[in-house]
Amino acid sequence: MTDKIAPQSAASTEARPVGTRILHTMLRVFDLDRSIAFYTKAFGMALLRRTDFPGGRFTLAFVGYGAEEKDAVLELTHNWDQKEPYEIGTAYGHIAIAVPDAYRACEILEKNGARITRPAGPMKHGTRVIAFVEDPDGYKIELVQRD
Repeated sequence: MTDKIAPQSAASTEARPVGTRILHTMLRVFDLDRSIAFYTKAFGMALLRRTDFPGGRFTLAFVGYGAEEKDAVLELTHNWDQKEPYEIGTAYGHIAIAVPDAYRACEILEKNGARITRPAGPMKHGTRVIAFVEDPDGYKIELVQRD
């Protein structure tokens, strides 16, 4: 028997002091084209966007069932220099959560005992403001600033 937790009201500011919704879950993939084909053909997802980052030597592809603005999606990350397939467990990347202000979110999270592993600031090979936090088990959570 499991205990059920009543959901907090979406209107409550205490219910969501930092984030607004889950954006994506990131997986590292060895063969990007093969992974895109798998998720789009086998699962019927759509390729929503694909972006190369030559300076960082990686490509990001987002797949899902709906628009990123409304639905959680999968981020497939292909690191160009990866020589061997990833082991199960090492391919997991992070969960992403939309926040209105990544700097403020980090302040709130830090005051509540969260470990900030990458402070808020522009993405290394882009301009979007992001931050990374670890949950109690060490899993990464990306905060993505969205207006």
